[in-house]
Amino acid sequence: MPSSDHQPPQVIRANGIDLCYEIFGDASAEPMLLIMGLGAQMVLWDDDFCRQLAARGFRVIRFDNRDIGKSQKMTGGKRLTMLELLKLRFLRIPVAAPYRLIDMARDTVGLMDSLNIKSAHLVGASMGGMIAQEVTLSFPERARSLTSIMSTTGNPKVPPPTREAAAMLMAPPPTTRDEYLDRFAKTWKVLRVGSFPEDERLDRSRAERCYERGLSPEGVGRQLRAILASGSRKQRLGAVKTPTLVIHGTVDPLVRPEGGKDTAASIPGAKLLMIDGMGHALPVPMWPQVIDAIDKHAHGAVAKAA
Repeated sequence: MPSSDHQPPQVIRANGIDLCYEIFGDASAEPMLLIMGLGAQMVLWDDDFCRQLAARGFRVIRFDNRDIGKSQKMTGGKRLTMLELLKLRFLRIPVAAPYRLIDMARDTVGLMDSLNIKSAHLVGASMGGMIAQEVTLSFPERARSLTSIMSTTGNPKVPPPTREAAAMLMAPPPTTRDEYLDRFAKTWKVLRVGSFPEDERLDRSRAERCYERGLSPEGVGRQLRAILASGSRKQRLGAVKTPTLVIHGTVDPLVRPEGGKDTAASIPGAKLLMIDGMGHALPVPMWPQVIDAIDKHAHGAVAKAA
């Protein structure tokens, strides 16, 4: 039976910065990197989600991206303004950014280097999907397979977030613990779309965990700038040869379903799994379908390579 044992979080030097990571599963198992999204700490890859993946025969590694959680905080970059967004959308004037997604892709590869991992299965959610795409594009030899979840290509023709989701993204950061806990619950209610009682019960403990690990509103702003400054990957994705699975929810309010469809259409041979009723989240009732799909895809890629 594969192990779902787990090592406590550690901090390691990667790409010249400190990254916090955590490992579940056997040291000899197929390595799988989980890359989280905008402003999201690694613990939002739920512990049990990671254990269940590890039990399928993977060495699951989750980590805090730069500027979030226990990883190194960067500097520079002012809070994004609505004027900058309008200039980008209508005049194609690029947003300034202290770093871009390619730098976060180099962080990911640097973490693999520091852990002596030559190649891994890459699983990215939202911005994490964009980073995973960038790793696959710029360092193809490091990706055994790619799973891009609730993400997109950066194609400006993909519809923007719903008004409610966009307002949530642009809202000023909370200033107190209580305000943060309240905002966390409201945010995930908007992102999950619909009623998920089990997740709603977990929201407070998840929020407390994130709060205790440390918040970085300025870091979230820099990550958002990195996404917007990185432009579209659509044309480049046509050259991807890595086996790719795209997972997207049919009611995603933040990265619209068209974002997933565009990703799958842009990558030759990519498989597309649209999950009915899933928003911009991985609610507990949908784990079996998501984990099964990731497992089948990654193991299928291994079998093909052999």
